[in-house]
Amino acid sequence: MINEWLIYLATGAFAGTLAGLLGVGGGLIIVPILALTFAAQGVNPEIQMHLAIGTSLATIIFTSLSSVYAHHKHGAVEWPIFRAITPGIIIGALAGAFIARAIPTLSLRTLFGLFELFVAVQMALSLKPAAHRGLPGRVGMSGAGIVIGAISALVGIGGGTLTVPFLLWCNVTIQRAIATSAAVGLPIAVGGATGFVLSGWGHHKLPEWSSGYLYWPALLGIVMASTLFAPLGATLAHRLPTVLLKRLFALLLFALALRMIVV
Repeated sequence: MINEWLIYLATGAFAGTLAGLLGVGGGLIIVPILALTFAAQGVNPEIQMHLAIGTSLATIIFTSLSSVYAHHKHGAVEWPIFRAITPGIIIGALAGAFIARAIPTLSLRTLFGLFELFVAVQMALSLKPAAHRGLPGRVGMSGAGIVIGAISALVGIGGGTLTVPFLLWCNVTIQRAIATSAAVGLPIAVGGATGFVLSGWGHHKLPEWSSGYLYWPALLGIVMASTLFAPLGATLAHRLPTVLLKRLFALLLFALALRMIVV
């Protein structure tokens, strides 16, 4: 059990540092590490990915709270956008969690790996959509929220890799897109984590200390360390070459994606 706690703490420290350093969510790191750790622990293969994704979403609840507070202090969060997109986000995140329950672990691993490859290419090449339009109306914002929420919940992330490009496409400035995306990550995490707890509730193959597809020891270890190390990443961000770091991170994502796809 001590070795497992060390892994959770190290994962949280790494994810927290990267979040502060590059402004990326930890789900892309947390999910594959937890999936591999659960496999080593002997967690039933049928639920390894579901448990990893549900737990990852729960950790994002805590990290997004501190991130939103920081962005709000700078007045960068577009709260009208947040209010418009949140209902769809919650519906999509809940739906994504229940859809995930019906997907076998191997298929879920492949889906996650392909998505991580997409993010790796996007980050390595610094791809950003050009602004082509304004924000859609209420129906359009709800539809975008449902899609972003569902995909984010399926892969266990806070949605920044989807929300930021969408807002940039809708002519929102990069600073406000990032800040608003951080706020949107909270309902994604709450809706997704709730959905994974409910969809996995009472599953007979869950390990001890689980609530549905949420594993409490991993959640606590990751949150404790990520909270401590996020400020370190923010400090390093002002001293290290961000472009080079993003490309190195893209290589790491590429390696993790291949590991998830090639079982």
